[in-house]
Amino acid sequence: MNPLELLHSEFLNFLSSQYSHPELVQKSDFTLNTDPQRATFGDISTNVSLLLSKSLGRAPRDIAQEIATRFEHTLINKIEVAGPGFLNIFLKPEFFKTIAVHLFTQKNEFFKKESPTTTYNLEFVSANPTGPLHIGHGRGGIIGDVLGNVLKFLGYTVCKEHYINDAGSQMQKLGMSLKIRCQQNLGHEIELPEGSYQGEYMKELAQQCINEHGADVITKDDAFFTEYGYKHLLLLLQNTVASYNISFDMWFSERILHQGKIEQALTRLTENGHTYELEGALWFASTRFGDDKDRVLKKSDGEYTYAAADVAYMLNKASRGFNHIIIVLGQDHDSYPKRLEGFRQALGLDSVTLECIIYQLVSIKEAGEQVRLSKRAGRIVGLADIIEIVGTDIARFFYVNRKADAHLEFDLALALSNTEENPVYYLQYAYVRTNSILEKAVAHPEFANINADDAQFLTENERLMLKKIVELKSLLHNISHNYQVHLIAYYLLDLAHMFHNYYHHNRVLEPETVNQSRGRLLLVTLVKETFDRCLLVMGLTRPDKM
Repeated sequence: MNPLELLHSEFLNFLSSQYSHPELVQKSDFTLNTDPQRATFGDISTNVSLLLSKSLGRAPRDIAQEIATRFEHTLINKIEVAGPGFLNIFLKPEFFKTIAVHLFTQKNEFFKKESPTTTYNLEFVSANPTGPLHIGHGRGGIIGDVLGNVLKFLGYTVCKEHYINDAGSQMQKLGMSLKIRCQQNLGHEIELPEGSYQGEYMKELAQQCINEHGADVITKDDAFFTEYGYKHLLLLLQNTVASYNISFDMWFSERILHQGKIEQALTRLTENGHTYELEGALWFASTRFGDDKDRVLKKSDGEYTYAAADVAYMLNKASRGFNHIIIVLGQDHDSYPKRLEGFRQALGLDSVTLECIIYQLVSIKEAGEQVRLSKRAGRIVGLADIIEIVGTDIARFFYVNRKADAHLEFDLALALSNTEENPVYYLQYAYVRTNSILEKAVAHPEFANINADDAQFLTENERLMLKKIVELKSLLHNISHNYQVHLIAYYLLDLAHMFHNYYHHNRVLEPETVNQSRGRLLLVTLVKETFDRCLLVMGLTRPDKM
C-alpha cells in the first residue's frame, strides 16, 4: 500500500476500535481534496462523524472533536472540525515527498491493486455486417474500448469482443438486396422489395461486384451474393473500427452458435423448467424474471430467433471461463437488460454476473444547428465520415466526454478548432508542454538524471498537483465498478488545467536555484507519466510537438 492507503487503513482501524461500528466506518468518505478552493480547508476530508452520530446518539461535532483530539499519525500535521461535524486533515510535507517517491519508483504499479481475479467478457458495437457503422456505433465503441483498456491496465483478464450477427434472415436479405442492385446496375428493370437494404452503399458494392466478376455475375445463386456482401461489409466494418483505434480481442461469429450450440442452450432452459410450447413455437417464460413479455425462441417453422442465439451466446461466454459479462448497448435496446438477466438466471449461471451499459443518442451540430444526416446531400452519415473530417483523437475524445446515459451533441465547429476551447487541443498542448520542459532540461548538466531523491526538494507549490496525480488511482478503480469512462476525460482536462496554471505561476528551470528546479522537474516528470497512462487508456495519441 502507498502512504495514503496506509494512513486511511490506520484511520479506519482506529475508528473501528473506538466506536464499534465498522460497517459505518467503512462507508465513510476519505476524500483527497484536489480542488484548489477545498484544499485550503485541508488535504483530506471525511464525514465519518456524521455517519456515526445517529448510532452513537451523540452530536457529530462532539464525535469529530473527539477523533481530532485522539487520532495521531506521523504524517498528519493537524485535524480540524468544520461545519456540522466534518473532519479536515492537514498533511505534513513529508507525506508528499514520500508519495512522490512511490509514484516515481512504482510507475503504473502504483495505480493497481493486488491480483484481481475477475475475468471480463466485454461486448460492444456488435453491429450487423449489412452496412456501414453509424455515428451511434462510435459512441458504444469508445465506451467499450476505453472501459476495456481501464480494466486491462488494472490487471484484470479482459476479452473485448465483437459479436458478428452473420446468421439468419438478415444475411439472406443482404444477399437478395445485393443481387437486385447488381441487376439494376446492369440495366434490368427490377424493384427492391420493401424491407430490403436500400442504402447507396449497396449500389457501390454491387458495381464493385460487377467489376470483379463481370455481367454474368447475376446468374450466380443467392448464396454467392450473401457471402460476397458479408465478406466485404464485414471488412468495411473492421477497417472503420481500426481507423477509430478500437481493438477487439475476439470477433465472434454467430454462425458458431448454429452448429448445435443453440439447441444445447434451449435444452438446458427446458430442463430447468423455463420454456413452454404454444402454437407450435417454443417460448421462454421471460416474464418470470421481470421482462414485459415472454420471448419466442424457436418459431413454428423451426427457425431460431435472435433471442435463441442470445441464450446460446451467454452460455458460450460462461463456458469460456468469464465470470463477469458486460454488454454495451444503444438506447434502442433498453429492454434487453431484463431479458438477458432472465437468460442468465434461467440457465443457472449463478457464478456469472451480468451488467449492461445503455448509451443515449448522438447528434451532430454544425454552425449552431443540428445536421440532418443525408448521404444524398453530402452530409455526414456514418462513423467513417466523422473520423475522416475530425480525425481519430477528436472523435474518440468527443464521444467519451459525456456521461453514457445523457444525449451527446457532437459539435463540429468545436472539434475542428485549434484553440484552447477544443478540449483535445487543450490537453494535448499540456502534454506537449511537459515534453518541452523536460527536453530543455537536458541542456543543463545540473538538471540531469532527475530521480526519486529529488522528492526532498518538493515544496508547498507542488502539493495540489501531487494530490491530483494520486487521485487517478481511486478514479480508475471507481470506473472498474461504475463504468463511467467519461470521468477519465474530465480528469484529463482538470489535470491539464492544473498543470497550465502551475506552469504559469512556477518557473521550472532556474539554474540559480538548482534544488528547487530539480524538485519541479520531478513533478513535471510525474505529470507527463500521468498524461501518458491516461492518453493510452483513452486510445489517444501523444504528440511530441504541436
